[in-house]
Amino acid sequence: MPRRTILTERQREALFGLPADEDSMLRHYVLSDEDMQHVKTRRRPGNRLGFALQLCALRYPGRLLQPGEFIPDPIIKFIGAQLGLSKSDLADYAERRQTRYQHSVSLQNLYGYRTYQASDLDFAQWLASAAEQAHSNEGLAREVVAQMRLRRIVVPAPSTVERLCADALVAADNRISRRIADRLDNTTVDRLTALLSETTVTGVTRFVWLRQHEPGSNSRVVNGLLDRLERIVDLELSPSLLQGVPSHRVARLRRQGERYYADGMRDLPTHRKLAILVVCGVEWHGAIGDAIVETHDRIVGRLYRASERFRDDQINDQRALIQQTLKTFSEVGASIIAAREAGEPVDTAIEQDCGWEVFNRLVEDATAVNAKVGADPLDFVNSGYARFRRYAPRFLNTLAIEGAQSAGPILKAINALQQLNRSNNRGLPNNLPIAFARPKWRKRLQRTDRRTWETAILFAIRDAFRAGDIWLKNSRRYAEPSKELIPVNAVATSSALAVPLDPLDWLTQRKQVLAQAFEATGEAARRDRLPNGLIQDGVLKLSKLEKQAPDNAHQLVMDLYRRVPQTPVTDILLSVDREIGFTEAFTDLRTGAPCRDQIGLLTVLLSDGVNLGLRKMGAVSTTHSFWELLRISRWHVQDDGYRQALAMIVDAQSRLPMSKVWGPGESASADGQFFRASGPGKAMNVVNRRYGIDPGIKGYTHVSDQYAPFSMQAIPATAHEAPYILDGLLSNDAGRRVKEQYADTGGFTDHVFAMCSLLGYRFAPRIRDLPAKRLYAFNPSEVHKTLRPLVAAKINEDLIVRNWPDILRLSASAAANTVKPSQLLKRLSAYPRQNELAVALREIGRVERSLFMMQWMLDAELQQRVQMGLNKGESHHALKRAISFHRRGEIRDRSSEGQHYRIAGMNLIAAIIIYWNTKKLGEIVETLTNAGEAPNPDLLPHVSPLGWEHINLTGEYHWPDA
Repeated sequence: MPRRTILTERQREALFGLPADEDSMLRHYVLSDEDMQHVKTRRRPGNRLGFALQLCALRYPGRLLQPGEFIPDPIIKFIGAQLGLSKSDLADYAERRQTRYQHSVSLQNLYGYRTYQASDLDFAQWLASAAEQAHSNEGLAREVVAQMRLRRIVVPAPSTVERLCADALVAADNRISRRIADRLDNTTVDRLTALLSETTVTGVTRFVWLRQHEPGSNSRVVNGLLDRLERIVDLELSPSLLQGVPSHRVARLRRQGERYYADGMRDLPTHRKLAILVVCGVEWHGAIGDAIVETHDRIVGRLYRASERFRDDQINDQRALIQQTLKTFSEVGASIIAAREAGEPVDTAIEQDCGWEVFNRLVEDATAVNAKVGADPLDFVNSGYARFRRYAPRFLNTLAIEGAQSAGPILKAINALQQLNRSNNRGLPNNLPIAFARPKWRKRLQRTDRRTWETAILFAIRDAFRAGDIWLKNSRRYAEPSKELIPVNAVATSSALAVPLDPLDWLTQRKQVLAQAFEATGEAARRDRLPNGLIQDGVLKLSKLEKQAPDNAHQLVMDLYRRVPQTPVTDILLSVDREIGFTEAFTDLRTGAPCRDQIGLLTVLLSDGVNLGLRKMGAVSTTHSFWELLRISRWHVQDDGYRQALAMIVDAQSRLPMSKVWGPGESASADGQFFRASGPGKAMNVVNRRYGIDPGIKGYTHVSDQYAPFSMQAIPATAHEAPYILDGLLSNDAGRRVKEQYADTGGFTDHVFAMCSLLGYRFAPRIRDLPAKRLYAFNPSEVHKTLRPLVAAKINEDLIVRNWPDILRLSASAAANTVKPSQLLKRLSAYPRQNELAVALREIGRVERSLFMMQWMLDAELQQRVQMGLNKGESHHALKRAISFHRRGEIRDRSSEGQHYRIAGMNLIAAIIIYWNTKKLGEIVETLTNAGEAPNPDLLPHVSPLGWEHINLTGEYHWPDA
């Protein structure tokens, strides 16, 4: 039987190798008094040192030393120093095999170790359970070795451990598949298997058709999604079919279903095929429902924006009439004023100037013009009624909409509309429910027609889904909010919260800090000692920040980069992978094994990163065809792989000496970058007028003070950036190490200020219109008189105290990633204005924003720090534009997953280049220092690892030794 391998050589060495770094040796290889007694019973110095080495290896990593094994010098020196022995004393130990064997037996007897036995049922049961819970092959191997150490089982040879893990993983896959398949009745089995044979009018199987459920922006897309949802509902698959299956196993089976075509599915074992179909059916039920709600949201948004444009066009069309009307009124008004001053009758002035008939017509024109100028876009939304009617009845009947008690009015309105739809009654009964409507709508519903009332309901449904007042069963994005949050009793055990559990304690502390800030800032303003600013006549004025980089910094940058060798991007990818092994993160979706085709995988990652695509990459690649690249991409390139690979590179870059020049990795900036897309209506593509008339998406990146892009998200071009701040910070270890987070004006809201403070992050945005912002105080009357004109209102303490438990629960849930922070923040911003939780969180945010604003006024260093941090983030844009240059930077993937991979690939290539530049720059600086030509240390922080002129990003992609 061929050897079954699940680990790479690097992973194997990390798991079974002897650790030679000082921290590990201090943790594992310090001998106790008991150890020293046992060691001293050996007569010869070599035997004592050899015995101690065997003992240490047995403890960690948990195995016996092998004959002829090379032992790193630092380990020999570390253990020898404890025994008063040296490496030379070990020379004759390796000569007598019998002595080594006797020592290993003695050690096992003395310390209670035993050899591994396949008949150990207790360990076998543990392994079976661990295999089901394992997220990766490497993770299971680590758990197995750790468990053997815990049980004092001598860790067998790596090949034995790998075989154990491989067998356990295969058995776990089969058990889980059979567990799901055995819960199905014959009727359900027939329905599921039919999906692989039935075809649609377009020739694709029902199975492939069902997984094509991207959101769109028109009624045709909604109806197509409703067709799919109805087919899923007809399968009658209960979520209980997946009970007892770990969530990551469910996700893995779903991803496999999204990769297989029907032919591949039919060739699978029956239990595995059925398990994948069940998982896909249950998961797609929620995903399709989410896509329907998202598409409805977009339709409502497009209709409102179209109504705004129609209103604006009407005003523009009336521009000449408005000007003429104002001119005439001005002339008539002047005549009336002149007549009054002369003591003449006013009516005589009107008669002489234009006549009453013209004047009456002028008043009518003015009234009509005023109505158009003051029109609300909602006055024109009925124009979209026809598109709503194409899908709204099915939309309401098919989706299982539920709601909280506060959603009673909208649920009542939905029920009334459903009854009208079923009765085919075109008229409207009396006493239609209108309590669901917000004030702008309600005045339009007093004397209404069906179009207005129904349109108002569909608008309200959009708002209620956004706010979480209504939800869908089995949904991912629009799930019941209370089920997404951690239990109340779990809040007290959360280590992520940076505030006390008692709101009164928080208020006491914040009152004191805010009072001190008001006093210090007010006094500094009174004495005209605010750096870069002053308060004059109750108005804050800030001056522009001065340039930060010294003039001769640019010269140093150019000199260092001239010394960096010209290198093809392919060489850089290979070099960095040999050092870090980031390709190990991209495992086979079916087996979990790392990809064995390193060059092929790197070619796929490069095709994503430079925006070339697999087909064109296959044409210019000298090693792989399109079909080979497609196979690797389909089964190895996943979102989890991109995240893990990025984390490996960011962590490795943070350990390079040169990275410490730029910062300790404890601050970060976040900013969005716009990328044009192939057209509207595909995935997240929407038009943001700020970036022109082309549709597109944004890549929202978090960059550490060491220039590492540790998080990047693909978000809609029209999305407000602020909700995504915490996503990047809480999604990985690099983000959790951040203490101070910078953002531009678009990245802040009071809710973000509040959440960052609650979770221990210092939020420091650069607020463009900061002088126009207002301060808030607990006692405005006690504020320093210089700052009193800047205070807008009093903080509502009672509101904060009343909602404190829910605020803590919200924050702890975001930190635990039970729900994405961006979803929570978007939901809070969509709440009606009177919602207590949203308002209470805003009050906390006002406290934190007021403190930040006053610190900004006082602290010039903070201003410079924020400016420098944001500059680091913004300077990434040029590098990423250079990387993603194919198709002129236009992302043409039609699916949100494909677009995400392009964004993730580009960010990964950028991180690799930054790591490589950091290493090369560090080597150059070290060489210059050793030669007595050390660069000015004050200038080094102004050197960045973002250069790319020395990197060949274009042309054919040749791989060395390929």
